[in-house]
Amino acid sequence: MSTGSLLAADLAIAVLATAGWLAGGVASAARRRRLALGLAVLALLGTLARAVTITALARAGWWFAAEKIVVATPLSLVAVAVAGARLLRPPADIRSAAVPLLFAGYAGSGALLVTVLHGYPVSPGVALLAVAGVAAATVVSWRLLGPRPSRAVSRAAVAVAVAALVTGTGLTAAPQASPAGTHDHEYRQAQPVGEPTKRFTLTAGTATVRVSGRDVAAWAFDGQVPGPELTATVGDVLEVTLRNRDIERGVTLHWHGYDVPNDQDGVPDVTQAAVSPGQEFVYRFRADQAGTYWYHTHSVSDVGVRMGLYGVLVVRPAPVTGVDVTVPVHTLAGVPLPVARTEPVEAGVPVRLRLVNTDNTTHRYALAGAPFRVAAIDGSDLRGPTPVAETAVLIPAGGRYDLVFTAPATPVALLVDGRSVWSTGEVSTATGSWPVLDPLSYGTGSPVPWSRFDREFTLVLDRGLDLRGLLPRYAHTVNGAAAPDIPPQVVGLGDIVKFTIVNRSLVVHPWHLHGHHVLVLARDGTPATGSPLWWDSFDVRPGEVWEVAFRADNPGMWANHCHNLPHADAGMMLHLMYR
Repeated sequence: MSTGSLLAADLAIAVLATAGWLAGGVASAARRRRLALGLAVLALLGTLARAVTITALARAGWWFAAEKIVVATPLSLVAVAVAGARLLRPPADIRSAAVPLLFAGYAGSGALLVTVLHGYPVSPGVALLAVAGVAAATVVSWRLLGPRPSRAVSRAAVAVAVAALVTGTGLTAAPQASPAGTHDHEYRQAQPVGEPTKRFTLTAGTATVRVSGRDVAAWAFDGQVPGPELTATVGDVLEVTLRNRDIERGVTLHWHGYDVPNDQDGVPDVTQAAVSPGQEFVYRFRADQAGTYWYHTHSVSDVGVRMGLYGVLVVRPAPVTGVDVTVPVHTLAGVPLPVARTEPVEAGVPVRLRLVNTDNTTHRYALAGAPFRVAAIDGSDLRGPTPVAETAVLIPAGGRYDLVFTAPATPVALLVDGRSVWSTGEVSTATGSWPVLDPLSYGTGSPVPWSRFDREFTLVLDRGLDLRGLLPRYAHTVNGAAAPDIPPQVVGLGDIVKFTIVNRSLVVHPWHLHGHHVLVLARDGTPATGSPLWWDSFDVRPGEVWEVAFRADNPGMWANHCHNLPHADAGMMLHLMYR
């Protein structure tokens, strides 16, 4: 069983056990003896079963079990001791078992709320707040259902609740210190890179585009979705003028996966101000990184990209030979793009398919009709890729794969999630049962270039209640905090930096660091053995632990975030800052 499955199973068991205790307490109060005892026994078994899931999660890593061990386990032990005594010797009047059973339910509820609303890291203050809630609820139930506790017991319980509430509130409200670091938000102009050899102008504006036979309201570059494909040859100097016609919330251009200088990265309020309607901004950088990339707005990116403000950037090492096709996959107003197209290719011609996932979720790609090699991922060539056939690839949000093959005499088709998007003829092959390629064991390996790390950071991805704004929100969090309150990661120029990224949530988080490619070291403790993987976007699935590293060689302040853009908008965004 995977760690992600264990997380889901433990949560489900906890909910069922808590519901059983509470329902048993209610049935006891209603003098439904058999029902109360049956529910209580099921709740007890569920509570004991959590010992197995919590132990397994602790073995997977402290991140997955911290609050369960520190908060849920003590509360569960007390609940079992109190309620279990009533189950061993059921009273003649089952109504007298109501408060103990309800107490067990309150204990389970308190532990559940800590997991669901607070998560990681475990906090003494939050634990005390849970104790306060359990004590207060038990006292109220006791006074309502009786027999009423003695005045001394009642006062002691209230004192415990109040002390835990006051102490816990003080601990959770304590401000968190941020690492030292400054950023003046004065946007510098780009360093000179020479006279432009290629100039482009992109105009962002509202538009109506026709997709699959119907008109769709969109935000578009030059009135089209996707925007114009920008192409260059290594050595070119690109100059791209961005104009905003009427996008009220502003636009920028972020060169996804392309490690531009910091002042060209296109992140509002970090590297530049958003371009307002009627304004323009000029980007200029040297095309010295061959590969497949894409561009998109980073201003209100959750809405802007989804509405259509994106396009492809391709930098080639030399003029095209053979067939070179870009396939940016997107969902616009519920309509999948691109629409299917057929392009006959003569047998023996080399073909390169540049697959770009511009959506917020993972897509499954399958090439039917010919063996292929994965030549590059995220713009970086793989070492010793071998031919594979009848094998699918999963591309995370923001990621790119380059597939190469020689066109056979028979038709070939590229399918995305079972839908044909490009073909050389009609192909009827079913691909849904094909295995998925694991890139961590694909290609020829080589030693990790570093023997030590100057800086190490752990990012624990979770959900939690964010109370630091004017209005509370249920945020996607990193190490228990949500943007803009996540402390930056501070590095020095030349540092070798290691990230450990842990997903203890129940959803996938495609991780994306701006301005750098990271080398994949390991996943779930298993080292990568295939070609060195230099990625800028990778899926961290529920329960997974990824270890990646890079050299800090691109000074500035860089966004580091989940590329499921609604997650980033809901708090899962932090920054890497150079000293």
